[in-house]
Amino acid sequence: MTLLILILTASAPLRAQSNSEITVAAAANLRYVLPELVSAYHKEYPKNQLTITYGASGTFTQQILNGAPFDLFLSADTAKPEKLHQAGKTVGEVTPYAYGKLALWSKNYNPSVGLKLLTDPKIKKIAIAKPELAPYGAAAVEALKKAQLYSKVENKIVWADNIGAAAQYAATGSADVGFIALSSAVATEMKGKGKYLILKEAQTTPIPQAAVVLATPKAKEAQHFLDYITNSKVQKIWQKYGYALPIKKK
Repeated sequence: MTLLILILTASAPLRAQSNSEITVAAAANLRYVLPELVSAYHKEYPKNQLTITYGASGTFTQQILNGAPFDLFLSADTAKPEKLHQAGKTVGEVTPYAYGKLALWSKNYNPSVGLKLLTDPKIKKIAIAKPELAPYGAAAVEALKKAQLYSKVENKIVWADNIGAAAQYAATGSADVGFIALSSAVATEMKGKGKYLILKEAQTTPIPQAAVVLATPKAKEAQHFLDYITNSKVQKIWQKYGYALPIKKK
């Protein structure tokens, strides 16, 4: 069998699984790095199939609590996997896999001036992922509040369902600027099409991301894939997309 990667929305129905197929719910910020990780995995394990759905971590958490048939959840934070673990929906422990970074990105403006760019009258729309659903959105709001800018720019904010949608708003010009995952900013699809500024740790700390294997008949297969992408031999792929790593496995 060949590897199957389906890029779906969080609300899209899942296909029926084959005997060797696992379904992965992946945070939207993984849309660029995960296909490369899967490609590397497939070179070693060509018979293992994966169906991947990208979306907001909060949405996935609620779906899984309601019985959605995912085998592995790669969240954009640690709190949501922990919530599933406490609810008895998982096998094994919550596994940290990467630290994500937040970037301010614009197609037509220069973010190098910092967050004060957002107060410029020319900036009419600012894309941010909904903080109640997306940890990257929560980090963006935190950064604005730390800078005492939130109340000044709140009326400009365009709320996106996930961090991938926020990046799309900025890339298409639907928003003048966007708070996006650094992994999106450095991806081929967006590289060179705009400018970005990586937020400093004093503005918003790197976002710890964690995974859980869910209690399904495919838990063993899901654990196998999780072990692979948290192995030190693929750390260069993670770093290529701007992630910091807690990887310790060999």
